[in-house]
Order: sequence, then structure tokens, then C-alpha cells
Amino acid sequence: MVVSPTKNLQQETNQFDPSVPPPFKVGDIRAAIPDHCWVKNPWRSLSYVLRDILVISSLVAIVVFFKNSSWVWPVYWVAQGTMFWAIFVLGHDCGHGSFSDNPILNSMVGHILHSSILVPYHGWRISHRTHHQNHGHVENDESWVPLTEKAYKTLDAPTKLLRYKVPFPLFAYPLYLLTRSPGKTGSHFNPYSDLFAPNERRYIVTSSFCWALMVVNLIYLSTIIGSNLLFKLYGVPYIIFVMWLDFVTYLHHHGHEGKLPWYRGEEWSYLRGGLTTVDRDYGIFNSIHHDIGTHVIHHLFPQIPHYHLIEATKAAKPVLGRYYREPKRSGPIPVHLIDNLVKSIKQDHYVSDVGDVVYYQTDYRIIEKKLND
Repeated sequence: MVVSPTKNLQQETNQFDPSVPPPFKVGDIRAAIPDHCWVKNPWRSLSYVLRDILVISSLVAIVVFFKNSSWVWPVYWVAQGTMFWAIFVLGHDCGHGSFSDNPILNSMVGHILHSSILVPYHGWRISHRTHHQNHGHVENDESWVPLTEKAYKTLDAPTKLLRYKVPFPLFAYPLYLLTRSPGKTGSHFNPYSDLFAPNERRYIVTSSFCWALMVVNLIYLSTIIGSNLLFKLYGVPYIIFVMWLDFVTYLHHHGHEGKLPWYRGEEWSYLRGGLTTVDRDYGIFNSIHHDIGTHVIHHLFPQIPHYHLIEATKAAKPVLGRYYREPKRSGPIPVHLIDNLVKSIKQDHYVSDVGDVVYYQTDYRIIEKKLND
């Protein structure tokens, strides 16, 4: 095994080394989780969809009624953008098959929910599956993948600005759908992208068509109510949704107080990669966005419905031991996570080109440049 120099520092500063193979297996964690946590209730899942749609519809009705009040729009934008994020999570469950055991129901609901917020359901579902199957692998992971030092040095200034300067990374998701991350090629809309196997191309055509149909509907709606009102009703909440998505997904894999490893070669395993994910507490938003903050067990067992994740996590914690990192408790609003986000984006720039167990390193030239500016 070749280990980057950063690992030596990790071992010196911590008695517990998170990169060491755990003394348990995936099967041990699975056995600790109660059987009923694996049961998917389609009616319960659909009740969450109905709940979210009713809230979204009510918010539209309220803001239209009070549209001449200046205070109502900012409240509406935050609330509706959060609800867009909530229905994304339900569509995400459809993609994992944790919504129900019926693939047709999962696909129908997933397409409706994701297309409504301009996400290509199958395109994202497949790339997200790749992320789960390879998380923590430097080369093979798909979401918020670390750049090697060599690749990092090839980035131009605008790309570094967009990737490593807050708040720009919070708007990355639409660009990711179109072009993926730096160092990777392909598009979630292109059936011939290397993201997809030949037998998956028909799925991508279907999802891209549904996405395009939603765009056409929005254009048509703008001719009825005007582009300005449409932007206020849909455009701004969509931007808030994108910020939520990038904020949450980034912090589930970055920004922990102790540096977490990334792997290559034989050092990587599904279990070791999954254990580098991080649970987060989002205060009042936990139930609103369907407990997506209980992320470690979700990453290891994406088949578990979101409404069982808290119980499953509690049952698994004795097995996980120190490999489970208890999230810092939040007040009603998770403002504490902003500091985690900012620090991580400022410090986590690249990993070594060599080594099978590596940690994020910092380009101090960026920091010095910001201070001089």
C-alpha cells in the first residue's frame, strides 16, 4: 500500500484512524437493522408526495393572494425552494427503489417529481447509482469527486473561481447535469454519454423528453402569466432548490472536523467508501426534506425508505462505533453548517496523484491571493 504523506499527519493527530479497515462487515451492519426497516410502504411514500404537493400548491395560492405585499415574496422563495428540494428527495427515493417495490410506480412518480424541477430522472438516477457504488474512490466516484493535484493544476482561473469560491459552488448542479464535473466528460441528457450503458439509452431518451416537455410547459405558462411572474413563482425557488441540493450533497461528503480519506485500488471497498459519508442535523428542515441528513446508513443501504433511516441508524451505531461520526446538533436553523461548508471549500482543493489512501490538500496560493486581494 502506498500512502500519501498527509496520512502520517492524520495518524499523529488522531488516536483513531478512519482510513483503517473497520473490524466489521456490511453484513454485520445489515444484521443489526430491524427487519421492518427494510419494508417499503407505497401508500406511506405516496402520502409524503401528496403532503409536499399540497404545501407547494398552498404556497403558490398564498403568494398570489398577497402578491402586492413586499414581505411575502422572500418568504415564499425560501419556503418554495425548500419544498422543491423536498420533492427532489422523494424522486431520489424513487431512483433508489426505496419508494416502493414496484418499478413502474417508482418510474412514474420519479419522472413527475424530477421533471417538475428540471431534473432528468433516469439520467440522474443512473449517475447517482454510480456514485453510491463507488463512493470514496478517487477515480470512480461521480459526485463532488476530488481532483488529483495534476488535474487541479490544469484548471483555468474561472473554473477555480466557480469551484472553490463561495457561493459559486452552490449553483453547480445544472452545470453538472450538462457537463459533469471537471475531469469527467458526458451529459445526463445524452443517451450516448459514457455515463450510460447501451441498454440504458432508451431510459435517457425518455427522461430527456420529459425534461424538455417541462421546459415547453414553462415557456407556454410564461405567455399566459408573463415571464416576470413566472420567474418569481418558479425561477427563484428553483435557484433556492439548487442551492439546497449542492449545500446538502457537498456536506454529506466533505467538511467534517476531522479529515476523511479517499481511496484507490485495492484499498477501496464499498464499506470503507460508504463510511466516509457524514450525517448532518438540519434542525427544523430534517422532517421537511425527509431526513436526508441520516446519510451514512442511506449510503450503505439505499434500499431503506427514508422514514426508517433514523431507526436504522440508531440500531447500527453500536456496530459502527467510532466509524460513525455523530452529527453536531443544530438549532432550528442549521447555521452551524455554513462554517463547515466555507472552511471545506477553502481548504479541500485536491488529493495527491499517488497513494492508495489520500486526503484533501490545500492550495495555499489561492488563500494568499485572496488575502492580497
